[in-house]
Amino acid sequence: MNDVYELYAIKYGETENRPMSENYIGGDPHDTSQNLAYFIWVATNNERTFVIDTGFNYEVAAARGRKLDRLPREGLDLIGIDAGKVEQVIITHLHYDHAGTFTDFGNARLHLQDSEMAMATGRCMCHAPLRLPYHVDDVCEMVRKVYAEQVDFHNGDQEIAPGISLHLCAGHAAGLQSVRVKTRRGWVMVASDATHLYMNFKDKKPFPIMVNMAEMMESWGKLIRLGDSIDHVVPGHDPKVLEYYPAADPKLEGIVARLDVAPKVSIA
Repeated sequence: MNDVYELYAIKYGETENRPMSENYIGGDPHDTSQNLAYFIWVATNNERTFVIDTGFNYEVAAARGRKLDRLPREGLDLIGIDAGKVEQVIITHLHYDHAGTFTDFGNARLHLQDSEMAMATGRCMCHAPLRLPYHVDDVCEMVRKVYAEQVDFHNGDQEIAPGISLHLCAGHAAGLQSVRVKTRRGWVMVASDATHLYMNFKDKKPFPIMVNMAEMMESWGKLIRLGDSIDHVVPGHDPKVLEYYPAADPKLEGIVARLDVAPKVSIA
């Protein structure tokens, strides 16, 4: 059974002119040198395909002032994957930029942490700062998926297929899960928002949106332990990912990066 995957990061949107104070605690609000990229990820081989997160749509982009370059399903089209035929989707957490466009993945089973569902549907959503990263329509759609028996819940770390495992890395969200993927260059950690940017975990500068700072900072060590090296940790929103890793195809430069090959630049 094949347990080695090709691994891709697909950029579907971005924010521009973002103050550094919104990227790490203590950042200069007058410094706008670091933007955010919005990604989904794909682990695939000749036996199975896992899409990691489902992004957001044009309506949500307009409401939140985000730039959407393409719908996530259109990003998948670029590497020959039909979202409607995808059978397995991992939702790292239920924030708006990771858990929208569910209708484009109508045939998929969704993998989610128990604690994330509890957070998004429980008493914490009575508090505006905690519910800010969630989009209520997406959360309601996840509830519908539960009722349709399309969700596999997980409680902590778990292997879900040969070469694919989920790892609870709470802090930014109560049930955030990072994904460990076996590739030809070794074990790669798709961190998602366990670390938004390289600077967050490398320089120990916490991203300001969180539910628990201690858990967030502890999760950084877990990412490094589970990946084969610090260069095997892929942050969730850093535009540098597209600079550090080779494009899947010259025509996809700046859009789709190959994460299963060594980066062009080491951050160690």
